[in-house]
Amino acid sequence: MRALKDLGVDVTKGTVTTEGSVKQTQFFITRLNTGRKVEDPGMLESIRLTIINNLLKYHPESSEKLALGEAFGVKPPVKKPDVDVATHITVKEDGPKRSLLYIETADRPGLLLEIIKILADINIDVISAEIDTEGLVAKDIFHVSYRGAALNSSMSQASCVQDCHVLFP
Repeated sequence: MRALKDLGVDVTKGTVTTEGSVKQTQFFITRLNTGRKVEDPGMLESIRLTIINNLLKYHPESSEKLALGEAFGVKPPVKKPDVDVATHITVKEDGPKRSLLYIETADRPGLLLEIIKILADINIDVISAEIDTEGLVAKDIFHVSYRGAALNSSMSQASCVQDCHVLFP
């Protein structure tokens, strides 16, 4: 905590109860001088690096559990996780002029670009998207249309889903 105080921030511990009475501990980091939320990207990066460095200094065994353990850790993980993530693709109506395309698959570098290229190749326009990653899983929602209209049932089942399954076996 001292290292964070030296950065000019205050840390408050709080407990949050979520679904099914699951308790999570959250830490709220605010500026010491104003009590306001820290939003400056440079300061957030300093806080992140301070936490990682102190964690490694005082708890070197944690390097195996850090997401970036190989880059920052004292000792790299013995074995990389081998996780198979099933791909799920769903198309739902989103009004008369567009559809919702849900894609859930294993995350990897370049995934979003590949999805957009496939959709462009089959003339599906992406109106907007909600991109999310939970651990190793990409959970993306695309608001799409085909020539200004919602995807019809045959297009939902054939073109998009088939092409996307080629991309995500």
